[in-house]
Amino acid sequence: MKDLAPGITRQRLLMEGFSGVPVDRSLIETYFKNITEVLNLRMYGQPIIFSPGGEGKEANQGYDAFVPLIDSGISLYYWSTEKFLSIIIYTCKGFDNNRALKTTKTFFTIENIEFRQF
Repeated sequence: MKDLAPGITRQRLLMEGFSGVPVDRSLIETYFKNITEVLNLRMYGQPIIFSPGGEGKEANQGYDAFVPLIDSGISLYYWSTEKFLSIIIYTCKGFDNNRALKTTKTFFTIENIEFRQF
């Protein structure tokens, strides 16, 4: 992928895996607080967490969540029936990918975590 804006710092980390713990709104809020502290990122607003509440396909029930950061944001998607998580950290400053992976894997008790850095 060609870097169209080399003067703008961007770091992205996509992580996916199956959660070993039940995920709900409270846990998502706690994760956002935890991961931002570990990575020294600053939230400037409260997490926004949506759940379809029975609308749409049963397979797509779960949560869509976002927290705004001074330096961009973190999005989290969770499919309840599969216990599957997809999380992307997108920042305009550097962070430690290994700490993000370890923290996320431990927090959600993910046995095998897949990721892509870009």
